[in-house]
Amino acid sequence: MDFYFFVNLFINALSQFWFVIPLVLLTSLLRSPTIKGLIGEWYVNKKLVSALDNQQYKLFKNVTLPTGDGTTQIDHILLSPFGLFVIETKNMQGWIFGSERQAKWTQQIYKHKTSFQNPLRQNYKHTETLRELLSLPKEAVHSVVIFTARAEFKTTMPANVGYINQAIKFIKNHDQVYFTELQRIELAYKLATKKLQPSIKTHVAHIKHVKEIVKDKPLHNKSIKVPTIKSLCPRCKSTLIPRKNRKTGDDFVGCSSYPQCRYIGH
Repeated sequence: MDFYFFVNLFINALSQFWFVIPLVLLTSLLRSPTIKGLIGEWYVNKKLVSALDNQQYKLFKNVTLPTGDGTTQIDHILLSPFGLFVIETKNMQGWIFGSERQAKWTQQIYKHKTSFQNPLRQNYKHTETLRELLSLPKEAVHSVVIFTARAEFKTTMPANVGYINQAIKFIKNHDQVYFTELQRIELAYKLATKKLQPSIKTHVAHIKHVKEIVKDKPLHNKSIKVPTIKSLCPRCKSTLIPRKNRKTGDDFVGCSSYPQCRYIGH
């Protein structure tokens, strides 16, 4: 009888406080880094759309592009007459220390310090990938890094690093025209056809690629060297860029339009 008494007591208590369970689950979900990141990107999307003229600025969100050694994922791309703005969002809190040329920046929450990759260097791969895929001049591609308001900068940041309102001001300050309306239509079409369609498979492949980079990359690396090759692909006339065979370590040149074009030279 005592057993059934406690079972009934538990069921009655559960029926009165059933809402606590989904509330706890929802709270845990909202605290996860993935959900925080999605919320941060959604907020940036909303602010960009509301603050910029949609007749001049076209926003692409969460774009995964193929590279010679895997994929790269870009949070936001703004296509405008004034160039292509490549935006990296950092949904971080606490004090942020760093400078433009430092390989590693520091996040401090109370007494706990964590180093992370300089987001400008992280975004450099994004800008270079887009330049190669779309055959754009360097001056027409702008790197922007946006931190959420939960972060507080403790060192002077470059003009292209800041909060969302500062980023919007930085974007609006660019008035040099690089693309006509027809060119923007062509670039939007190229970007839409070259990007990988969002799927679980695409996301898993990108995460795997990132983990491999982190595993293989020395922590003491202080600089990024990007060699350039002027020749064009004999098949599709895109730019040829240097590659390295991950299995053998041999150097070769590949087409920047990979995987659409798989030309390999030496």
